[in-house]
Amino acid sequence: MKKTLRRIVPFVLVLILSVWTLNNLNGKPFAVAGESGGDTVAALFILKGHTESVYSAIFSSDSKKVITASGDKTARIWDAETGKELVQLKGHTNYVHFTSFSSDSKKVVTASWDKTARIWNAETGKELFELKGHTDWVFSAAFSPDGKKAVTASFDRTVRIWNAGTGEELLKLNGHTGGVRSAAFSSDGKTVVTASFDKTARIWDAKMGKELVQFKGHTNSVWSAVFSSDGRKVVTASEDETARIWDAETGKELVQFNGHTKWVYSAFFSSDGRKVVTASHDKTARIWDAEMGKELLKLNGHTEMVRSAVFSPDGKKAVTASINGTARIWDTETGRELVQFKGHSNEVSSAVFSPDGRKVVTASLDKTARIWNVK
Repeated sequence: MKKTLRRIVPFVLVLILSVWTLNNLNGKPFAVAGESGGDTVAALFILKGHTESVYSAIFSSDSKKVITASGDKTARIWDAETGKELVQLKGHTNYVHFTSFSSDSKKVVTASWDKTARIWNAETGKELFELKGHTDWVFSAAFSPDGKKAVTASFDRTVRIWNAGTGEELLKLNGHTGGVRSAAFSSDGKTVVTASFDKTARIWDAKMGKELVQFKGHTNSVWSAVFSSDGRKVVTASEDETARIWDAETGKELVQFNGHTKWVYSAFFSSDGRKVVTASHDKTARIWDAEMGKELLKLNGHTEMVRSAVFSPDGKKAVTASINGTARIWDTETGRELVQFKGHSNEVSSAVFSPDGRKVVTASLDKTARIWNVK
C-alpha cells in the first residue's frame, strides 16, 4: 500500500479551495477541447533551491508570497513578485508533504512523513510548535478559518485537532478504518470533513470530536472531500472512477458523476455550488452540473494523468496539472485550451491560481516550483 502511495501521494493539494462559476449551456452538448488550442508561455519565475521533488505550492491570501513543500525535508517561502527565497523552514526529518498559510499569512503549518505536523512563524521561519501524536505519515494539515486551530490527517487512521496557539492536542477523531487522506474545516470552523482509504468520507464536530455524518457508497478509496461554500453539501472523489455530492446534514447521496474511466483524484465545488470540476487518472479533467450530474465540459489534451484541477477565482478559467510535465488553462464556458505552461522537466504535482487570479504557481518533481502570469 505504501509503495503505491509514494507514487501518487502529491494529490493532497486538491484541498486548496479556488472555485467559482460556469455559464449555463442551455441544453447544448458538452464541449471537448483539443490539445493544440493553447498558447505556450514561459514562466515568470523559477523557484530554485529545493534538492528533492516539490510536492505542493500555494499562495498566501494576499497573493504576495508562495510556500512550497518538498521531499528535501523543508518548506520554503518565496516572494511571488520577485521569485526570491525569503525563508527556509527546517526541522522535519522526512518528506514535507503539504504546507499552507493561516488566513492572515502570519503562520504556516506543515505536514510530514516524519509523523508530525509543525507550526511556524511565516516571517522569521522559526518553528513555534511540533504537533506530535500521530503514529504514521501525516498527509495533510490546515488551519481553521480563524487560525486558532489546526487539523491533521494521517495514515494512522486518525484525525487530530490542535490548538494553533499552544500546540496542544485538543481532539483525536477515531472511526476511520483506513488511512485518512485529507481533513479540512468548514467555512464556519464548526465541523471537519475527512476522506479515507476505507471508502468513506465523514463529518465531525470540531469542538466535541463527535462523528456527525458518514458518507457511504464509494466502492474504493476516497481521495478528497470538500465542503460547498455554504457548508450544506460535500463533494468526494474516489478511486471507483466517480465523484459524488452528499447532503452534509443527512449523509444522503444527492448526485453521482459518472464518465471518468479511471481514478478520480479531486473534485471541487464552484463557490455558488452550481458546478464541480474533477481531475482524473484518465488524462482528463471535467466540469459538471452539480444539480443534475450532467457533464458540461471535458477538458481533453493532457497526454498523461491529471493530478489536479481548480477554478480561477472568477470562475472563468480552470487550471490543470499533469504528470506529462505541463499545466494548462482552460476556458470554463467553451472548454477551449487557452494556455499551456511548459518548462518543467518532470511531473507537475499541482497548479493553483493566486487569490487575485493574476498568477498560477506550479510544483514539480523536477525540484522546482514556477510562477506564471495569467492572461
